[in-house]
Amino acid sequence: MLLTAIEHLGRVSTDAARSLREVLSFSFSIFVKMFQRRSYNSATRMVLINQIYFTSVQLLPLFLTVSLIFGSTLVAITVKFSLDFNLMEHLGRFLMGFVVSELSPFITVLLIALRSSSAINTEIAVMKVNNELKTLDVFNIDTINYLFLPRIISGIISIILLSGLFSIMVLFSGAFFSKLIVGMSMEAYADVLLQSATFSGIIILIIKCAAFGFFITLIPIRFGLRASHEFTSIPIAVLNGMVNVFIAIVMIEVLSLFAISIFTKFT
Repeated sequence: MLLTAIEHLGRVSTDAARSLREVLSFSFSIFVKMFQRRSYNSATRMVLINQIYFTSVQLLPLFLTVSLIFGSTLVAITVKFSLDFNLMEHLGRFLMGFVVSELSPFITVLLIALRSSSAINTEIAVMKVNNELKTLDVFNIDTINYLFLPRIISGIISIILLSGLFSIMVLFSGAFFSKLIVGMSMEAYADVLLQSATFSGIIILIIKCAAFGFFITLIPIRFGLRASHEFTSIPIAVLNGMVNVFIAIVMIEVLSLFAISIFTKFT
């Protein structure tokens, strides 16, 4: 019994290590391709534009609605909490440190992961089952440049831009509720935000958004490629891919919090 458990644990650990090595190797090859000028031919640029439209523009109505409702509600609670507990001098830190730096990228990546990551995973898995990827290879079409790279770059751009849009809407909501609840002027509100904003925090936020966009598109692609040539393998590939996407989101969030604490400690 004990020997069987040890064998199972060893097999699981070996599979996890092999999976991690494959993902890292695939990530490195994609990362290198991103900075090669020859990767961006006319077909790649066309696919990239279509992917940005699908990932960002089509999501805008839902995203703006969620941002307005959820962001405004949270900002109102934050302002009211700061007023009730005499913490108005920390309002800027609450808004910039939590709402902008943590909440806006997290809500953005969840929405895009639920909508686009699953779609990318399914798309690649179906192409694998239907032998469409082999067809591209037969015609000497680079699948990384034509299929994978535009989706990954689109994910990075979409997360950064939509997260910034969410932050702008939240900050404007903060100005409205600060004026409504405590009578704070726009000049005073802007001064509070500027005092709380740090260059290192903005850089970490951009890097975190880029990492979110990179991995929530790369992981679905990788797991879509793992599908076999049977249609029953498609839902399994999608399920495994989405589980790993959310694991990656949590890991990136934890690493960003650790990086912020390190910067805060030495500045």
